[in-house]
Amino acid sequence: MNKDVLVKEIMKTKPVIVQPFTTVLEAAQIMKENKIGNVIVSEINHPIGILTESDIIKKVVCENKNAQDALVEEVMSSPIIVAEPYISLQEALKIMGKCNIRRLPIIENSQLVGIITQRDISRLSPALTEIAHEWSNISTKDEEYVQSQTFSGKCEDCNALSTNLKSIDGRLICDDCIDGLKYE
Repeated sequence: MNKDVLVKEIMKTKPVIVQPFTTVLEAAQIMKENKIGNVIVSEINHPIGILTESDIIKKVVCENKNAQDALVEEVMSSPIIVAEPYISLQEALKIMGKCNIRRLPIIENSQLVGIITQRDISRLSPALTEIAHEWSNISTKDEEYVQSQTFSGKCEDCNALSTNLKSIDGRLICDDCIDGLKYE
């Protein structure tokens, strides 16, 4: 495979977005209408989570919750790992494999610009599916690698929305709060 293929070249632009106060039923209907398996949860143009079919099954259906009453923010996966559009497909697969995720929202200039999934990559090159499978088999989740990634969500110190959260001492913190820690 050519290492020069970038995420930007095959990512889906205009990912489907819902608000955190959307009901799970409404989100599921949106997913069905768009023939997709996930929606990005966004607050003030900042992605704060992702709702997948798996989240609905595990956190609503198996918990016997009513999808009409449950809100997306109660069952979404959050915070989410994000990446930039100019990384290679191999790097994107590495992130997905080591972080045990199948969908990777793409952020540019603090804005959600797309999403790439393992399925998107496997359509381009079936051999990459084999690589992704191998990475996920090496270890279910590489916690140290996960913590080195960029997250999108709310800062645990100031509650500001950010697409560039970093893990500091087990907490997700924005750049401003990280700068504040340097002066303490």
